[in-house]
Amino acid sequence: MTGIQDKRRAIRHLLREDEPADAMAAYYALYHPDDKTTLVVPPTTEGQRANGYVALSRTGIDLFRPLVTMRLPTDRDPAAVQAAADLLRLALGSGQPVILSAPVRYMPLLRALFDIQSEEQLRLYALAARAFEPIVNVLVTRGVGAGGLARYTIRSAQSGQEEVMADATLNWQSPRYGEIAVNTRPQHRRQGWGRSVVAALSQHLLDSGRTPLYVVSEENAASIQLAESVGFRDTGARELFLQAALRGQR
Repeated sequence: MTGIQDKRRAIRHLLREDEPADAMAAYYALYHPDDKTTLVVPPTTEGQRANGYVALSRTGIDLFRPLVTMRLPTDRDPAAVQAAADLLRLALGSGQPVILSAPVRYMPLLRALFDIQSEEQLRLYALAARAFEPIVNVLVTRGVGAGGLARYTIRSAQSGQEEVMADATLNWQSPRYGEIAVNTRPQHRRQGWGRSVVAALSQHLLDSGRTPLYVVSEENAASIQLAESVGFRDTGARELFLQAALRGQR
């Protein structure tokens, strides 16, 4: 199995594309551009389903470190845990710096295999359409962000030069979901501008038939409050975001 489309067919059953908890993994495994994606699956025969995969994606997060997402054959069976470890070693070189995004349940295995430089636990929020009320703010303008995806901003020329004060962009967009990122300059927070651009981008996603998602650190109370004020609700899913490097075998 060599072609990326063959590999995608072999792993599709591992991902629930209609579930928020699998939305990001599904995007990077199934929809990220072919030329920026490397899919590693265990050796299988033609037409056979894979029992796991590792996806290495080149993104704007870091030009030198791939974003690594995965679904692994891990359970309490030692053979499955060993298969998961073997798959990670097949995909990654020892000492290779990577950014890992993985379900919290993989943490024991990742701790055993990787030297971890930083670790964050993220909450996944999905917009509850019935709780969402559009916000009309004449300062919000629509533009185009990375990859040609929609971007909503508020700009100001108070300093004599036009600057972006608040900005909502899409980290990725699949047929069913889109993940929103927001940035507001510190001196312009608590004015409702971040909320306005997030609401505008949320409406754009709803209009396209997609569900907006919002991922935030467990410790970022201000960002959590912003999301909830727009109508996002905690899905209960938790994701690890790690900067790490695979250890060499001993």
